[in-house]
Amino acid sequence: MARRFSASYLEEPVSSLATWARNLAVFSVVAAVVSIIIVRFGFLEMKPAITTFFGALACAALSILIGLGAFVAIWRNGTRGMSRILLAFLIDAVVLAYPAYLALQYRKLPAIHDITTDPIDPPRFEALARLRSGDGTNTAVYAGLYSAEQQRVAYPDIEPVELEIPADRAYQIVQRLVNKRKWLIIDERAPQPRLPGRIEAVARTPIMGFREDVSIRISADGEDSRVDIRSSSRYFESDLGSNAARVTKFIDDLNTAADNEANKPVRKPAPPPPKLPAKTVKK
Repeated sequence: MARRFSASYLEEPVSSLATWARNLAVFSVVAAVVSIIIVRFGFLEMKPAITTFFGALACAALSILIGLGAFVAIWRNGTRGMSRILLAFLIDAVVLAYPAYLALQYRKLPAIHDITTDPIDPPRFEALARLRSGDGTNTAVYAGLYSAEQQRVAYPDIEPVELEIPADRAYQIVQRLVNKRKWLIIDERAPQPRLPGRIEAVARTPIMGFREDVSIRISADGEDSRVDIRSSSRYFESDLGSNAARVTKFIDDLNTAADNEANKPVRKPAPPPPKLPAKTVKK
C-alpha cells in the first residue's frame, strides 16, 4: 500500500471502469435535462421525452454499478480513479434522488389522477376538453365513483369551499389566485344571476412541467358563495399526489384571502361639506 502514496502514484494508470462510471453519470444528467426541456417546451411527443428520461435513470443506475466495480478494481490493483468514482456517485445521487422519492409516493398514494371538491357534480372541462382528446391523454370525463372513494380515503380534507362573501367577489379572488400562480387561463366567465362563474386553466408540475388541467366553479349561495375545484392530470393514471397538493393549497389560500376580504372595514362615504350661509347683497 506504500507504493500507492509514493511519487510513482501519479504514473499509475487510471481505472477504465472509473472513467466509464464518470462518463455515464455525466451522460445521465445531460439526458435528464434534455428530456425535461423536451417536455416543458413541447419539442417532441410525450412518449419520446419519457423514454429519454427513463434512459437517463438507467444510465445513472449503470454508472453506480460500474463505479462499484471500479472501486473493487482500484482496491486490488492500486490504479487511480477514486476521484472519478466519487464524482460519478455524486452526480448519480442528484439524478436519482427525486425519482426515488416519486417511487415511494407511487407505492404510498392511490393510483388516481382526477381530484375534485365535488365528486357528485364535479366542475366540467369544457374549453379544455379538446386538449384532452389526443392519443395517450386522459379523458375529460370525471374518473368516477371509484376514484372518488380513493380520494376520500387518501385526502379527506378536500371539500367544497363555503365563503361568506358574494359570488362576484369570490370570483375576483379566485381570478387573482389563478393569475398569481401563473396558470394559463383557457376560458373564464364571471358569475351571472342564475349561472355560476367558471375558470378553466392549465397548471404545470414543478420539474418536468407536465400539464394538469384545472376547472374552478363559483356558485352563488344566497348572499354567500361556494367554490368547487377540480384538478386532473392530462397524462398518466397516477398523479403521485400533485393534484391533491394543488387543490389543498388553493383551498387554503382562498379561505385566507376570503377572510381578509370579509374583514375589510367598510368605508363610509365622506359627509358632504357644510353649506356656507348665503351672503346678502346690500342695496
